[in-house]
Amino acid sequence: MNRYDLHTHTKCSDGSLSVTQLIDLAIDRGVTHLAITDHDTVNAHIQLAQMNGGYKEDQINIIKGIEISSQWNNMGIHIVGLNIDIDSVAIKNVVAHQTQLRLQRVKTIAKKLTHRGFPDITEGAMRLAGDSQIGRPHIAQYMVEQGMVSSVAQAFTKYLGTGKVGDVSSIWPDLEQVVKWINEAGGVAVLAHPSRYKMTRTKGRRLMADFCDAGGQAIEVCAGNQVPGVAEAMATICNEFNFHASVGSDFHNPDYKWVRLGQYPKLPKTCIPVWELF
Repeated sequence: MNRYDLHTHTKCSDGSLSVTQLIDLAIDRGVTHLAITDHDTVNAHIQLAQMNGGYKEDQINIIKGIEISSQWNNMGIHIVGLNIDIDSVAIKNVVAHQTQLRLQRVKTIAKKLTHRGFPDITEGAMRLAGDSQIGRPHIAQYMVEQGMVSSVAQAFTKYLGTGKVGDVSSIWPDLEQVVKWINEAGGVAVLAHPSRYKMTRTKGRRLMADFCDAGGQAIEVCAGNQVPGVAEAMATICNEFNFHASVGSDFHNPDYKWVRLGQYPKLPKTCIPVWELF
């Protein structure tokens, strides 16, 4: 029986495992089809391509993916691209563009934090990121390391989370542009974890309509750490907008017990699975 997890992360962005460690864990959890969807980078897939014969391809199907940061109505929205061509011009342009924006965002957040009395976090956060695509988790880790906050959770709650001083989302490309990039790369554009965005039902429907009009083909109906009833609500939206349904844990770290690789609510029977588009 096939088991899919179409939203996962490695050390190449803000995950804690290497690409091979992630694959090993997925196999151990019984996942048969794994999409690696790091934030604004495909380095994990490049690493796999450089291995002779791939890595355990006889035991698991690896789907090439990426999670791209976008904005819609001044809100940060994440779009997952599945089954993409990582060698396409579109994806190479995406990665170059987003990498530059992420560096810019770190400097912007650092400046905002210095206005709050903190020392400059730029170099420290970039050191922790290393070769990974830098993000707010690296800033949070550095703040903990320097004793600025007591935990990563506190860093996000007080300074880096939605609506806080470090919530800098206005730099990202428009949702329509991101969907276009994914489509040009031969992939399927999926609206990531739609139930997590804090917006009214009316605004949420506008987001769905705009995503559909832009060429989006699927939404995540089932995600990790999802409350009961959300999958059914998302299934209704799928039927209304003719979206396919995606599933994914949004796995980052095995220490985060509330999100386990390959674990999410059951996909409602009324949905058409996104893998039918692959």
